[in-house]
Amino acid sequence: MNPFSCLIIDDIFMNRILLKEIVKGFCTQIYEADNGKTAIELLQTHKINIVFMDIEMPIMNGLETTKYIRRRLSSPLCNIPIIAITAYNPEDFFDDYKDAGFNHLLTKPYSFSKIQTIVKALSL
Repeated sequence: MNPFSCLIIDDIFMNRILLKEIVKGFCTQIYEADNGKTAIELLQTHKINIVFMDIEMPIMNGLETTKYIRRRLSSPLCNIPIIAITAYNPEDFFDDYKDAGFNHLLTKPYSFSKIQTIVKALSL
């Protein structure tokens, strides 16, 4: 199996634990952050293949963090696949998640099959 690393960004510890249990089936290395600022630091210091980003977080929320990654980081970091994770109805939260820079949107509750389908669709 090729090394494949994930970054899970969520301010709620139990959400990170749950998502970590789901992705450990295909991620050989899993990094965690509880806010966008910490996530950006991890992206700049570790090789990460995919990001799972909560929308609502303190310090730097998911929208701010994704926009920062897309606009301020150089390639290839600015092109990393970012999956938005949210409990909100996406239509209520923002018009088009792709405009915010997300590659995909995953609504809670999430499952292994939902995540696996998204990862396969991204051809990772």
